[in-house]
Amino acid sequence: MSHYDTVIKNGTIIDGTGLPRFLGDIALRNGRIAKIGRIPASEARAVIDATGLIVAPGFVDLHTHYDAQVHWDPYCTISGWHGVTSVAIGNCGFGFAPARPAVRERLLRMMTRTEQIPYESMVEGMGLDWDWETLPEWMDHLDRIPKGVNLLSYVPLNPVLVHVMGLEAAKAGRMPSSDEMREIKRVVHEAMDAGMMGWSCQRFGKNSMQADYDGTPMPTDVMPDETLLALADVLAERGEGFIEMINATTGEPLKTNDPKDSKFVEEIARRSGRPVLYNAIIAMDAPGYETAHHAALKWLDDCFADGKRIYGQAVTVRAAYQFTLEHWNLYDSSPAWNELTQGSIAERIDKMQSADMRGRLIADEEILVTTGVGGPISGLIVQETPGHPELAHYCGRTLGDIAAEQGKHHIEVMLDIGIAGDLKVLFRTNELSSTDHKKVGELVRNQHIMPGISDGGAHTKFFTGGSFTTDMITWLVRETGELTLEQAHYRLSYLPAQAAGFLDRGFLREGAPADIVVYDFENLKRVPEVDYEVAYDFPANEWRRIQRAEGYRWVLVNGVVTFEDGVCTNATPGQLLRLNRWQTAQAAEPLASAG
Repeated sequence: MSHYDTVIKNGTIIDGTGLPRFLGDIALRNGRIAKIGRIPASEARAVIDATGLIVAPGFVDLHTHYDAQVHWDPYCTISGWHGVTSVAIGNCGFGFAPARPAVRERLLRMMTRTEQIPYESMVEGMGLDWDWETLPEWMDHLDRIPKGVNLLSYVPLNPVLVHVMGLEAAKAGRMPSSDEMREIKRVVHEAMDAGMMGWSCQRFGKNSMQADYDGTPMPTDVMPDETLLALADVLAERGEGFIEMINATTGEPLKTNDPKDSKFVEEIARRSGRPVLYNAIIAMDAPGYETAHHAALKWLDDCFADGKRIYGQAVTVRAAYQFTLEHWNLYDSSPAWNELTQGSIAERIDKMQSADMRGRLIADEEILVTTGVGGPISGLIVQETPGHPELAHYCGRTLGDIAAEQGKHHIEVMLDIGIAGDLKVLFRTNELSSTDHKKVGELVRNQHIMPGISDGGAHTKFFTGGSFTTDMITWLVRETGELTLEQAHYRLSYLPAQAAGFLDRGFLREGAPADIVVYDFENLKRVPEVDYEVAYDFPANEWRRIQRAEGYRWVLVNGVVTFEDGVCTNATPGQLLRLNRWQTAQAAEPLASAG
């Protein structure tokens, strides 16, 4: 009789803690690691030959928006293709609970512009006949559905505010009454009793760069400081959980931390006594911003030195936005651009042709540079002109070059080309993060930085950051040596799992859940390596941009193979990870050995 379900033989084991690699075998039984050492193949029912391969803990992605997608894609691709075995949903304050029947459709609409998830896909993939209303019922729902990855969830504050205060009051940014505040706190307590891991919110102010479907700010964008401070007190009372937040009410989130905004984040960390995952830290190449990340890193270091646990979640992946004027919303921090992109295609084209509107767009340009969505508009590249060969001569050229040739402003050129191409002309931004490996290396070596804002499941028509795991290993380890492989796995697995309070995950150790990736280090790559391909694989025949991977030989979730050589096995061993008090109370700080 076999002692083990599976043994992974002869692999180079990197355990995730930062300790040196070693050759060995790993035996799995009942979804956990039963033994690490030398194990005869005869003692297992199945054998994975990992000779010449890396065996490491599955990656943990704490910033995704798979809340809808997991219902039709249990593997949460794109993340699942890139070795991710645990994902966090409910980020940035967005989610589908609590939700009375009357607000279900409205919560779906909230996700259509701000996170660019197709409405028709959500309706077909989720329906509106929901079997949950409260947050505990939502957690029970997540428990029941098939999962190819592990799920963990924040309390998303947008639906909480709408549930307690009503849509109109929540979106007006009204101060909750004393009774409403008690109810908001009760709802959060109830959710965390059910295993949610803390709360999340986006605060971009009245000119949010990610607006609601009607162009208005989200409830959390305009919620009073006092409300968030009261919710920080909830975590302090419980002594558990952590916070994911974006706080950039000045409209300039990527400058060197506006004092007002950064001090408020510090107060949240102080009041709660809990870790805060702050979005986003980016190393940029844009003129005037080349060293902006230095100030951000110093701020994080100073916060920890003062006892405030603020982690910076960093954009590290080499990726750009590829967008059309038909599907684009990340200039919403400009009131003029927000207005421009509302309405039907015909209505938008009419506005684009207006001289007054063009003047307003040009006047707002500086706002767009400071909100960090791909650099100056003059640097945008015309990438494709589908159905319009007469425009093909623009391909590969920047708007700035074309504008200089035509004697026009580059925004006018962008609009002219977009209109001529029926709003289907594809533009490419600059890379979101620096392509200088030394700059990005400075980020990821900082002990208070967590790499990866994949935004998996969101921005489906112009971005996919789920490849950040593969890119870190290939670019920052194999190609440039900015990190050791041990350091990379520590940052991709151990650090996010421990910060989230899931102390038994993120590493390979006897007794730990068997979330494991087995991959070919020398041949690992993104496919395509640059930019994305289009896949019509969403419900309602909707499309998205994707980027797959090659080189991951096996991905295991709770001891079961979910992908083999990039092919899904159709197994669904994923679990809903509920936060337990004992785990969080004993949450470990980063190991010094990781460097």
